[in-house]
Amino acid sequence: MAYTINKTDGSVLATITDGTIDNTSSLTLIGKSYSGFGEALNENLVKLLENQSSTSAPSSPIKGELWFDVSNAQLKVYDGSAFKPAGGSKSASAAPTSPGAGDLWTDSDDDQLYVYNGSAWILIGPIYTSGQTLSGWKIETLASAGGNKVVSSMYAGNTRVCILAKETFTPSVTQTGFASIKAGLTLNSTLGAVFEGTNTQATYIDVSGTANSSATLISGGNLLRADAADTTTGAITIDADAGLIVGDAQELTVTVTSNNVTVAQTSQDKNLSFTINDGGVTKTPLTFTGTSGDITLTGNTTITGNLTITGSYDKASVDVSTYVDAFIGLNEGNASNVDGGLIVEKASGEARIFWDTSETFWSAGITGSYSQVIRLADAVADGNAAKEKVLKTTAAGNVKVTTATLAAVGTIAEGDTSNLNVPTIGAVVTFGDLWGGSAKTVSTSAPTSGDGNDGDFWFVREA
Repeated sequence: MAYTINKTDGSVLATITDGTIDNTSSLTLIGKSYSGFGEALNENLVKLLENQSSTSAPSSPIKGELWFDVSNAQLKVYDGSAFKPAGGSKSASAAPTSPGAGDLWTDSDDDQLYVYNGSAWILIGPIYTSGQTLSGWKIETLASAGGNKVVSSMYAGNTRVCILAKETFTPSVTQTGFASIKAGLTLNSTLGAVFEGTNTQATYIDVSGTANSSATLISGGNLLRADAADTTTGAITIDADAGLIVGDAQELTVTVTSNNVTVAQTSQDKNLSFTINDGGVTKTPLTFTGTSGDITLTGNTTITGNLTITGSYDKASVDVSTYVDAFIGLNEGNASNVDGGLIVEKASGEARIFWDTSETFWSAGITGSYSQVIRLADAVADGNAAKEKVLKTTAAGNVKVTTATLAAVGTIAEGDTSNLNVPTIGAVVTFGDLWGGSAKTVSTSAPTSGDGNDGDFWFVREA
């Protein structure tokens, strides 16, 4: 059955016939049962991994496709008509040639960022070069017991010379040279400036109350404690891929890499377990065993969807496994024909019933000695024409063979016309001896009146 490949907007990109591939796009799309799918699939993954890194753009792009332009060392995206810079800046010592409006360029010599307005490169910042180090005004937010304060700091050669503030406050985090900030301009005390603070700082935060004086002045009682158990009614957001770390030895971590989330038990050979409260009883339905990597599921398990097992399926109990399905599929999806069936383990050896692929019939047997399972279609009515076959009767109830050998002499009573037994040679000889009655019927002398019965035949041979 052909695959129909749709794009995100629902439009059809391609229809792939079974056993074929499609190169409508920059990636190779693989049809069902295509024999070389492994190479094509791996090459697709490499192309996605490197964003189709090349000196020339992909020949059959689709809207939204990424391409790393090796010539300009720049990631670009296809907008439906052309590849445009994906938004990252180009880092180089000289401005890029043939830029487009909105392109960014980082001057690698001076560590300054520029944007192209369509006709010229405009400096975004910083206003100082890397050689000049931080110089000029910088807007900063400083924490204090009375809330965060927005200030303007003046730097010269990476040294903060003064702080401009609209109110007096004491930073809750030590600022070198600024133990206290005054309304107006406060100079760095370490420089011997005329304006200097009082050399005091907030040593503690009052956590006795939770009533905030304003939206920007937060009471200390609303701050989470780092030295004791605490509770918050708001959500906690960890805006870092390093994520969450729990335990006195940092045993449990929740981290993010490329938007993929990993929950890890970092202690060697230790388990990761999930427990629930079932009517007051703690149960552990799921355990990851650290010493082996095994997974233990305890309790009934419901799976919605397909269950794919790579490896053996072992059922430890002796219970009978039941299935609602009418058929159990074996060897499904395998590209090659192999034997398949049922195996019953015994105390010694095993019993099997299976489809013999090389012979194209069902076989059964015990421990390596297997023979064909005979169907009605395998039997023949003419054993003479089709020798060494299993026999069946014709529609008239007849069986035909070349010869038939009986192991014993059959017994048929004289005068019995309803007996359906097959007479043997011995039975025929017996009847020959008795032909004509109970007396001898073959003799060298003529019969007397006392021999035989009326209608009997008597053969006299010469002496």
